[in-house]
Amino acid sequence: MKISARNRPKGKFVEVIKGATTAHVRIDVGGSIVTAAITNEFVDELGLKVGGEADLSSRPSRSSLDHAFWQ
Repeated sequence: MKISARNRPKGKFVEVIKGATTAHVRIDVGGSIVTAAITNEFVDELGLKVGGEADLSSRPSRSSLDHAFWQ
């Protein structure tokens, strides 16, 4: 699946691993796994959990996780 600003696939968090300062979150998007590195603070502020929903978007210079609803 191509991820672009026009195509914002939805996925579910399948793994959230917190390190010393950075967390790695793995998201299942239609059977493909996308991994993002974000701060532990961001994980805590948004209450990211395995099974929660996520919307993904991508730009040439960066990618981001957006959400309409975190579970």
